[in-house]
Amino acid sequence: MDDRPKMIGIAPQIVVPDVTKTAEYYRDILGFRIIGYFLDPPVYAMVERDGLQIHFAKSDSSEINVNENVRKGSTDFVIWVPEIDAFFDELKSQGADIVEGIVKRVYGSREFLVRDCNGYKILFAD
Repeated sequence: MDDRPKMIGIAPQIVVPDVTKTAEYYRDILGFRIIGYFLDPPVYAMVERDGLQIHFAKSDSSEINVNENVRKGSTDFVIWVPEIDAFFDELKSQGADIVEGIVKRVYGSREFLVRDCNGYKILFAD
């Protein structure tokens, strides 16, 4: 038996210009639940869906540095969703900015890309 301490999750922290707008986008479009905000006006917010959390920290400026600015074709994070077809339909019905529909990759994964309200690209894969 492995007695090492277990890591049980990860919560990426995304820097955004408006944490309220971003948390509400993740709730209304991507189906997350808002866990809470910190301070008034908010400088930090947390959302959750199916045990997965994403945190948002208020930027010191309006500039956002998405990964694609430093590496073309890259995404900002990946979320695995086994029910990829149903999830794609859900996001499409909510008006998500779908950058690329479901594509089967040469490595076997089926994936689609969404751009959030700040320009971050999220890759959803099965």
